[in-house]
Amino acid sequence: MLIGMIVLDGSQGEGGGQILRTALALALVTGKPFRMEKIRARRAKPGLQRQHLTAVLAAAEVGAATLEGASLGSQHLVFQPHEIRPGNYRFAIGSAGSATLVLQTVLPALWSAAADSQLELEGGTHNPLAPPLDFLQRVFLPLVERMGPRIVARLERYGFYPAGGGRATVTVHPQPLRPIELLDRGEVVYRQVRVLLARLPRSIGQREAAAVCRGLGWPEEAATIEEVDSAGPGNAVLVEIGCQHATEVFSAFGQRGVRAEAVADDVVRQARRWLDADVPVGEHLADQLLLPFALAGGGRFRTLNPSSHFETNRHTIAQFLDHVAIDTEPQGADAYLVSVRPR
Repeated sequence: MLIGMIVLDGSQGEGGGQILRTALALALVTGKPFRMEKIRARRAKPGLQRQHLTAVLAAAEVGAATLEGASLGSQHLVFQPHEIRPGNYRFAIGSAGSATLVLQTVLPALWSAAADSQLELEGGTHNPLAPPLDFLQRVFLPLVERMGPRIVARLERYGFYPAGGGRATVTVHPQPLRPIELLDRGEVVYRQVRVLLARLPRSIGQREAAAVCRGLGWPEEAATIEEVDSAGPGNAVLVEIGCQHATEVFSAFGQRGVRAEAVADDVVRQARRWLDADVPVGEHLADQLLLPFALAGGGRFRTLNPSSHFETNRHTIAQFLDHVAIDTEPQGADAYLVSVRPR
């Protein structure tokens, strides 16, 4: 084993792909190699699945890394990066696995690179258990831009689970990260509901739109139904709330055998929780902001009760960035202050 190699247990924390993606991103930026055992050991299908293997191979290409154990189903990986290489990249998952999660794995390296990069990603753009591309475009990337780097993501084709086949292009303009604070979201400026339908009856979208507006007490005019092109059938409900200092996007996805009203109830519950807590940063955004805040070496934000993904990220970041501390302080029944500071 290499001197200085970080050893990680992939069954810790939420026990899924989060620890792997965070470790890959941090290894690229810091140049520190790692070995991971028990990858996704707590999942029904443990080991590297297609989207995880694509993330590993993408990180290896961007970081000129040497690999051991990079194969489907593997629960063991050794990753040794050498240098960050900006350039033009194409990463295809070959399934409906999330293209956005693969993107988030390599983004920190590319926004730290010496020159611009262009990426083309193929796979799932709108599927459960991953941020839809709209979330990155409207919520995450604008905050990264406030910190320095500029990243432009464009959706070329929708990719729903299980068919996949989505396509997105991304341009990365690197700049050093600087700390920011997100403590107050301000007044609500706009609100909208977007129901996406691909190869499904419009009546499904009408029921979802009506149920969301009813659940949030919004006028029917706040909702639009968009019939979109994709390789297979799909349905997503997106609720976007724009405030003076923060924007959030909440999503829920239609599935076979799940009533339209149940899909609507899911996204209403998420939006209502955020609105009631009066914080600028939602649960999923908090998970994703930890890495750029830690790499910036500071910053603060107010969010909801931290999730298992958040805690997994915090633990993994500590293995690579021992000069940074991440503190959490409760500020109410479902509100926390997250502070990132030098140790």
